[in-house]
Amino acid sequence: MTTKTYGQYCGVARALELVGERWALLIIRDLLVGPKRYTDLRAGLPKIPTNVLATRLKEFEQAGLVVRRVQPRPSGAIVYELTEYGADLDEVVLALGRWGARSLGELRPDEIITAEVLVMALRSTFHPSRSKAKYELHFGDLVVHAIVDGADLTVDLGPLEGAVVLEAFAPIAPLLTGAIDGAAALQSGLLKTSGTAKHVDHFAATFPIAPTP
Repeated sequence: MTTKTYGQYCGVARALELVGERWALLIIRDLLVGPKRYTDLRAGLPKIPTNVLATRLKEFEQAGLVVRRVQPRPSGAIVYELTEYGADLDEVVLALGRWGARSLGELRPDEIITAEVLVMALRSTFHPSRSKAKYELHFGDLVVHAIVDGADLTVDLGPLEGAVVLEAFAPIAPLLTGAIDGAAALQSGLLKTSGTAKHVDHFAATFPIAPTP
């Protein structure tokens, strides 16, 4: 736990003491997708100084948010994994992601998108419905998939057999905010699909981003 305190007997203050330091919630975000080796976390957060990553992980362990464990053979790698207490941050991170997505704007020149980012983006913007669908989202070399079953959503890394494939060539925020529809997204070359414009519209309705007021 950080030595920085706010001098307030308050749940928000305590939470910020635990996960309010720079990079903390982004590390938690990636661990919510699954256990990670130190090198995996470093690759997913290329701008994080190595000493800061090591410090945050140590703080998380001391606070009971993260544990280290050895993966079964033949891997034998040491991975960092969220405890039940740490995993309780899931709703917090999703809510922050949903709120922050409204201010994404254009992709900045120094920004990257990772598979973990895509997984959490889909989870945070999910809008339950009565429909069922399977989607496979491609962005460059990244591939994630989503299974929608009414109010239930499963999102994971990798391809999915039988899914409607959506291949994005740029961030698709204009589609998800309703600035353009599926037909316009396809016509402009923003993305291509194995399905139809209606499939794209349904995807956008399932994972909408609220426009900035």
